[in-house]
Amino acid sequence: QLQLVESGGGLVQPGGSLRLSCAVSGFTLDYYAIGWFRQAPGKEREGVSCISRSGMSTTYADSVKGRFIISRDNAKNTVYLQMNSLKPDDTAVYYCAADRICVLYMDYWGKGTLVTVSS
Repeated sequence: QLQLVESGGGLVQPGGSLRLSCAVSGFTLDYYAIGWFRQAPGKEREGVSCISRSGMSTTYADSVKGRFIISRDNAKNTVYLQMNSLKPDDTAVYYCAADRICVLYMDYWGKGTLVTVSS
């Protein structure tokens, strides 16, 4: 059974850092692009970042460029999102998702992890 499980969320002060992990099981990570998305209270879900199957191509939303870094370790079946210089506007539930390519509506989704940026 194909599963994605996010972890690493929590409460952090503005300017702080967190690293989210997306652990996948039930499929070979090598064959899938992985995206990170987020949904803040009262807002629509938005794409944050995506990494291609090979890891050679990455994309970022303008709002996180220069602050977030996506990476993957296929041997560990895990994709990471390093989030630095966090702002209160980054507060949201963060989801990882899988598909053959990076698209807005991906096929497989995790249940999310909450990130709260507050002093």
